Amino acid sequence: MDQQTQIELEAAAFRRLLAHLQQHTDVQNIDLMDLAGFCRNCLSKWYMAAAEEKGIAIDYEQAREYVYDMPYAEWKAKYQR
Repeated sequence: MDQQTQIELEAAAFRRLLAHLQQHTDVQNIDLMDLAGFCRNCLSKWYMAAAEEKGIAIDYEQAREYVYDMPYAEWKAKYQR
């Protein structure tokens, strides 16, 4: 497999993971941390770090809005127990 195809598959898998988490708002971040060792906030930080490596300025709130598919404060008010 060539590198470009691998990157595209990885990106598609990441988008699918985000969509899955966005659809399953009943899954709390603490549950993810306990079971998997990461949560939506971790994904946001990793996304922000990847952008910074490419010289793209994205702040933490922008990254969280991308991962949560809405502003974090809105997600928290709607879904966090």
